[in-house]
Amino acid sequence: MNNRWKIRQKILEPRSGFNIKIISFKTDITNSNSSIINIMAYDKFTTLISLAVPLPIENIDTDQIIPARFLKAVERKGFGDNLFRDWRYDKSNQPIASFPLNQAKYSGKILVGGKNFGSGSSREHAAWAIYDYGFRCVVSSFFADIFQGNALNNGILPVVVSPEFLEKIFAAIEADNNTQFEVDLANQKFTILATGESTGFAINPYKKHCLTNGLDDIDYLVSIKDEIAAFEAK
Repeated sequence: MNNRWKIRQKILEPRSGFNIKIISFKTDITNSNSSIINIMAYDKFTTLISLAVPLPIENIDTDQIIPARFLKAVERKGFGDNLFRDWRYDKSNQPIASFPLNQAKYSGKILVGGKNFGSGSSREHAAWAIYDYGFRCVVSSFFADIFQGNALNNGILPVVVSPEFLEKIFAAIEADNNTQFEVDLANQKFTILATGESTGFAINPYKKHCLTNGLDDIDYLVSIKDEIAAFEAK
């Protein structure tokens, strides 16, 4: 990395409307007027219509999502290659045919998991791996809190449905792996298009705004930089 770039940390005092205590960003130290750059960009999430990949396993932990031996990289790219590595491949690095991600009949941007998805360690790499693989929505009847936050911070919508509705989703995929689902973020509704059955889901309004506009926390601060400057001037 060119040494004219450096990582700076800015501590924001708690203010109305802000939850963010510490942010890190890159800035050009040769230009005092430079703006924040090199921010991770995410897809804007509005309405997603997609097939789904079923993973009807409870207590899927982050060590299974991305094993610890793959955590050395500091960039967010390439983690998708090792998503569920120990479930996708055997010790000889051959694909395990029975694992859903290795079955050609399953595809899509929605991953449907069992109860207590994302438990275990707090590694953010789990969310990086899911996003890098191509999933934009994960559905479960329960998410571990830290994973849920990491997902929202990394462009992934975690949708919590009731155990009963989760079984309906699995049943719909089993009946027809080409079944499509609609995730309507604006109206916070998940629909099984084949049957028309739908359910609502909850999401933090701030995170909803960020997902809708493809923003991470720092992008959001950049978007309101004029308001921040006006506050600082008081």
